[in-house]
Amino acid sequence: MRRRAADFRRPLRARRFPNAFWWVLCGVAVLLFIYTLSRGTQIESRPVIATRYRHDRVMEGLNITEEMLSPNSVTRQISDQIALAKAFVVIAKESNNLQFAWELSAQIRNSQILLSNAATRRPLTARESETAIRDMALVLYQAQLLHYDSATMIMRHKAKIQSLEEQMSSVSEKSSKYGQIAAEEVPKSLYCLGIQLTSEWFRHPNLQRKLKDRKIDMKVKDNNLYHFCVFSDNILATSVVVNSTALSSNNPDKVVFHLVTDEINYAAMKAWFSMNSFRGVTVEVQKFEDFKWLNASYVPVLKQLQDSETQSYYFSGNSDDGRTPIKFRNPKYLSMLNHLRFYIPEVFPALKKVVFLDDDVVVQKDLSGLFSIDLNGNVNGAVETCMETFHRYHKYLNYSHPLIRSHFDPDACGWAFGMNVFDLVQWRNRNVTGIYHYWQERNVDRTLWKLGTLPPGLLTFYGLTEPLEPSWHVLGLGYTTVDPHLIEKGAVLHYNGNSKPWLKIGMEKYKPLWEKFIDYTHPLLQRCNFH
Repeated sequence: MRRRAADFRRPLRARRFPNAFWWVLCGVAVLLFIYTLSRGTQIESRPVIATRYRHDRVMEGLNITEEMLSPNSVTRQISDQIALAKAFVVIAKESNNLQFAWELSAQIRNSQILLSNAATRRPLTARESETAIRDMALVLYQAQLLHYDSATMIMRHKAKIQSLEEQMSSVSEKSSKYGQIAAEEVPKSLYCLGIQLTSEWFRHPNLQRKLKDRKIDMKVKDNNLYHFCVFSDNILATSVVVNSTALSSNNPDKVVFHLVTDEINYAAMKAWFSMNSFRGVTVEVQKFEDFKWLNASYVPVLKQLQDSETQSYYFSGNSDDGRTPIKFRNPKYLSMLNHLRFYIPEVFPALKKVVFLDDDVVVQKDLSGLFSIDLNGNVNGAVETCMETFHRYHKYLNYSHPLIRSHFDPDACGWAFGMNVFDLVQWRNRNVTGIYHYWQERNVDRTLWKLGTLPPGLLTFYGLTEPLEPSWHVLGLGYTTVDPHLIEKGAVLHYNGNSKPWLKIGMEKYKPLWEKFIDYTHPLLQRCNFH
């Protein structure tokens, strides 16, 4: 068979792919596109996840103290929310909204537990802190809706503070009143001792003969000896002063004590110092009722005692409807034993220098050095107490009165009674007792000062006082805490204040310093239940 010519040949048919092939190809392309998109999303999201993960890890790695000190402290923010919520709890309770107060308290507990866990086991994560802050913020927002705002808090707190101040003032006034009453009370044991000694004095004439020794009469006027004076009606306290001075003295045989008491305690005081020996110390006992010069025409205090208004003020306290504190109305401030310190030259006319001691002191150093101190022409040698502002003149005197304002510097330094060196020669030359009378007569209405003998003493000895070394006289053992080093170095320890060592209200930590000079084995002390 012959082939056809090339022109007459049939063209070749193009090769075709099946439709299924194309569908498969499209599916693969779609899968590749989806895969590419998913890979891109993972790549974009991966840094965010890593950042958040690192943030949590950083929070977990922080120390709680360092976190509190950081500027963006979450712990401090939660603590501030807790403090604010606590204030809202108080207001909610006062408003009788107990349900809301309970909700606040519950949220406070949750936040506190969170902080406690962070401090003891692991620090806070961002998720925990955000949740706690958000929950507390919602509760605090509810409080604001209830008008528990800062202004309300301030007003209510002010009212609460005022109420507490009034209560504190009332309690303080009652405490002062009862403390003053306790301080003025004579313990049964002291009362018993006085009765027992009085009985001994009149029962045994030999005790009376001891005090009539001529040697004693000579010593009480000898200016070459060391003369001390005590004005008191407290037998045991006076005994401690004498005994502690005798035991601390380098030359007790040169020490002379001049004791002045009242008629009631005169026999008992004489009996005690007749039957007891104090290392050779000479003791003279007098009663102020025997002083002929002590009368109302000469002594302003006695004149005031005869005034009915003064008696009502001091002994009943009804003259001013109770406006004056009880301590200003203590009758002891009108006692002549308290004011005899302004009449020492009259009490001891033969003496030139004397050391005055209160009956609430203890002597623990030799005091003979006081008699060689140069007072530089002054009358009174005393330890100044102006280390604090309270002991300046303006704290004791009424500077609204023109008489006080024109004569005395309000910032002048105060000083203490209780251990004083008096130059009786200068006293007489300066007529110091006359100065005291001048100011006492002008204070009949109590407008210059109110309390005690120190204010008139400050006026009387103004410009006439020589400062002594502070270690000679350490004060405060009857009302405050005193530096142990000062007590150790102190020559005279003074229990000034209401907490006397012979009272139950005395400060226990300072009682041993006083009690070591008492012989509790003494038959009379045991009989009167001293222990």
